[in-house]
Amino acid sequence: MRKMLKGLKNIFFTFIAIFLFVVLAVFIYHNYQKGKESSLINVGTSIDFNNKEINVYTEGNGEGTYVFMSGSGIAAPVYELKGLYSKFVKENKIAVIERAGYGYSDVFHDDRDIDAILEQSRKSLMESGNKPPYILVPHSLSGIEAIYWAQKYPSEVKGIIALDIGLPHQYVTHKMGMVDSLTVRGVNILTKMGLHRLIPSAVYNPEVIRQSFLTDHEKEMYKALSYKQFFNDDMEQELIQSYNNGKKSFNLPIPKETPILFLDAVADENKNSKYTIQKNEDYEEFAGKLLKADVIKLKGTHSIYLYAPDEIYDLAMEFIK
Repeated sequence: MRKMLKGLKNIFFTFIAIFLFVVLAVFIYHNYQKGKESSLINVGTSIDFNNKEINVYTEGNGEGTYVFMSGSGIAAPVYELKGLYSKFVKENKIAVIERAGYGYSDVFHDDRDIDAILEQSRKSLMESGNKPPYILVPHSLSGIEAIYWAQKYPSEVKGIIALDIGLPHQYVTHKMGMVDSLTVRGVNILTKMGLHRLIPSAVYNPEVIRQSFLTDHEKEMYKALSYKQFFNDDMEQELIQSYNNGKKSFNLPIPKETPILFLDAVADENKNSKYTIQKNEDYEEFAGKLLKADVIKLKGTHSIYLYAPDEIYDLAMEFIK
């Protein structure tokens, strides 16, 4: 019996030693790669915030500016959203704002309060030569910021093309629970250890690599930025603060005079789910309170910009006219 226990103990400690060695090796490799990735060529204009920088990519010409705002965790927006904004840039001016912690922007390590985020976006756009009014094109979590923008500065927002966004009241109603909060914090810790490099498909969207809107070089930059920025402290705080940020918007009057086109992504496998049905009902209810709004279902997953870029462009042009 003692021999068996001793053998099991040896196996256990051997396993722990191997595990720690692997973690240490991954951690060293991760930081080595981060050092290489820190010298990536910047694409866009960097705006200074007390020695921290936010990146804005601008392209094209036009009277108004379509401002693309990525959802949570989209680590390299300039590259991931290119398949969509390249449709708009033919006849319009576009700007891709990379919030703190995203793309070529620095990690700010702040609490990601919605007022701070919004003021950073406004300053970054104006100092990069993009003057209002804007047509905002938010995806997912950035829907909170877009609606809050229209609530606080209605003259700056000509309209919103909402790509499967989360509505402020949804983040208030479905407040993140303790398990979800611990999961978010846990993933952030694992990322600091570099373990995300072992599962590339969780770090960046494989569909971006499969499609052809990026060059081979851009695909490599996309991967490198995704590894560098994946689930950093700013991304963690955005999710942790989603309830408080949603509540700030929810407590203000709905921006009735801001035209909003809700593009509701519906995947075939989820079209009859309670979540999908409720989401569409929420969009319809919100749209019904606006002077000009529409809700249109698009076939595809939550990352709808990858699956229906031409349709999104056509619908946006028709709606804004």
